[in-house]
Amino acid sequence: MQGESRRLLGRDIVAEEKVVVGGPVAVVTGRTGGGGTTTGRTTQGVKREWLPSFKLSSLLFFCVFLGAGVLGGVVVSLHMMGFLKTQGLYFSHFYSAMPESNVISRTRYEVSLPKDMPDEELLWRASMAPMRPGNPFGRTPKIAFMFLCVGPLPLAPVWEQFFLGHRGLYSIYVHAHPDFVPEIQPSSVFYGRHVSSQEVKWGDISIIDAERRLLGNALLDLSNERFILFSETCAPVFNFTFTYEYLTKAPQSFTAAYDDPGPYGRGRYLPGMLPEISIDQWRKGDQWFEVKRKHAIAIVADIKYYLKLRDYCKPNCYIDEHYIPTMLSIEFTAELANRSLTYVDWSRGGSHPAMFGKEDVTVDFLNQIRSGRNCPDIAQPGRACHLFARKFSPGCLEPLLKHSFFP
Repeated sequence: MQGESRRLLGRDIVAEEKVVVGGPVAVVTGRTGGGGTTTGRTTQGVKREWLPSFKLSSLLFFCVFLGAGVLGGVVVSLHMMGFLKTQGLYFSHFYSAMPESNVISRTRYEVSLPKDMPDEELLWRASMAPMRPGNPFGRTPKIAFMFLCVGPLPLAPVWEQFFLGHRGLYSIYVHAHPDFVPEIQPSSVFYGRHVSSQEVKWGDISIIDAERRLLGNALLDLSNERFILFSETCAPVFNFTFTYEYLTKAPQSFTAAYDDPGPYGRGRYLPGMLPEISIDQWRKGDQWFEVKRKHAIAIVADIKYYLKLRDYCKPNCYIDEHYIPTMLSIEFTAELANRSLTYVDWSRGGSHPAMFGKEDVTVDFLNQIRSGRNCPDIAQPGRACHLFARKFSPGCLEPLLKHSFFP
C-alpha cells in the first residue's frame, strides 16, 4: 500500500523547469515523490529544470489584467474623441473670426451661419464672452445689421448702395418666415445671410424669440460690436461712413425705455411679475433697438425676465414693446441713451406709425430727419438723433435711391 502511494505521489508532482542552452546534451532532472531524483539525457543541447505551477497562473492573471487595461484605454479614448468633436462645433464659430495666422484667411469677412441649430444651443453658445482683457489678434469692429421680416426685402437696393465699398465693417442677418425661399443673386450682400427661422406672430413671445435668434447668430462673430434691428420697411438716411463712426464711438446702447403711466404702459403690468419686476421698473419702448455687445450678450443669456414676460405679458400687452426696455433698464440703467435711432411719424394718429409713400420721400423730407438734434440723451449733444427711418412702402424705392446721397 505504501509503495502504491509513493508511485502516485511521484507521478502527480511536477517539479521545476528551467531551460538553459549551452550544453551538448540536455539533462532533465526531477524530484520524485519519494525524495529521489531521476536523470535523463536528450540530444537537444538544452538543460531543463521544472518550475512550480503557480507561476503559470500568475502569468495568466497578468495577461488578463493587461488586456483589460488596453480595452479600457480604447473605450476612454473613443469617448474623449467624441467629446472633443462636440466641443469643436462651438470653437469653430470663434476660430472663424481669427486672423490668417491662426485659422482663416483675412479675406473672409463673415462667419458662416449655423443651420438648424436649436434655439437653446444657439443662445448658450452666443452667451459666452471672453473674460481676459485685451485682444490677442487684430480685428476691426463690425456692426451687425439684423432684419426681421416676413418675406423679401423690397428696399434691398437701397441697402446694397449703403453698404457698397465697406466690406469687412458690417455683417448682415435676415430672419424671414420659415416657408419663404429667397431668390438672391450671389453678388448681393444679402446672399446666404438668412438665419434658421420660425414663424413670428405680432405681439407674441415669438417676436422676442426671433430677435434673440438674430442676436444669437450675430454674437457668434466676435468682430460684431454693435447690433441693430430693422424691419423690411426701414432705410438708412445717412451714408455708411457717418453711421459707422456714430455707432462705434457711442458709449451707450440706443434703446428707448420710458415709464408710461397710461393704460398702454403701466396699464399692461401685472402683479404676477413680482418680485423680478415691480411696477416702478416696468418700461416701454420701441421694438427697433440698437445695443452694444455687452447688452446683446445679456439679452440672449437672460432667463429671469424672459420667463416672467412670457407668462404674464400676453397679447394686448405687446411683449416686444416691454421685454428689452424693461430688462436693460433694470440691469443697465446708466448705459442706455433711452432713445431709438430709427425715426417714425406718429403725427397721423392710430396705433401704428405712418406708412410713407412715394410722394413723401423728398430731399426736404430726408433733410428734416437728418437735421434732428433734440435728443434726450446728453452723451452726444449736437449730434443727429436718427440714423434710420421707417415705415417706407415698396413704392419709396426709387426716390430713396435718388435722394439718399450715398457715396
